[in-house]
Amino acid sequence: MIELRDICKRYDSLEVLKGVSLSVANGEIMSIVGPSGAGKSTLLHIMGTLDRPDSGRVVWDGQDVSAMTDKRLARFRNENVGFVFQFHQLLPEFTLTENVAMPALIGGKSRSEAFARAKELIDYMGLGDRGEHKPGELSGGERQRGAVARALVNRPAVVLADEPSGSLDSANRRDLHRLFFDLRRELGQTFVIVTHDESLAADSDRIVHMADGEIVSITDGREGV
Repeated sequence: MIELRDICKRYDSLEVLKGVSLSVANGEIMSIVGPSGAGKSTLLHIMGTLDRPDSGRVVWDGQDVSAMTDKRLARFRNENVGFVFQFHQLLPEFTLTENVAMPALIGGKSRSEAFARAKELIDYMGLGDRGEHKPGELSGGERQRGAVARALVNRPAVVLADEPSGSLDSANRRDLHRLFFDLRRELGQTFVIVTHDESLAADSDRIVHMADGEIVSITDGREGV
């Protein structure tokens, strides 16, 4: 599904990624772990086309997306990639429904279609009575579930999550953890997750261990919960 081939990335004199190669299979839950500064988030951002490598190729279903223009890449990203970050990144001036619908509106969907899909996902997340609330009126767990709904609104091929449970308490971390595996089981959703959450990483299909800009090992997890 996704192939990273000999990815190198440098910021000024700092070599962040040193020829990383990795493949992600359709329907897989993959966790990327390692110490701070290992290059995990940079790799995730390049995989999701938020950043470009200095050298190497990013290939999605046989298509070299690293060769696309910025305009074409933005459209590709909107249609194929969902993002979840440590802090939900919901816009405070908009309701939850408006936040969830936004990627669909940006992608050219009609307001009625975008809002219908947003409400469907909000209901799925157990937030059906919270759709007209703004982020400041939601709990941390509710905001993060809303962020997952937003990531799914365009039916992306893959969801990329960067420390998605890092700002949550233990109960909400467990809930988010279960949600990812429910989405894979029920929707066939693919996830790549940068995490320090050992229990989430352990339950993944594969665990990618990084250090100093390189992959040092890839191990099998417990293949879901």
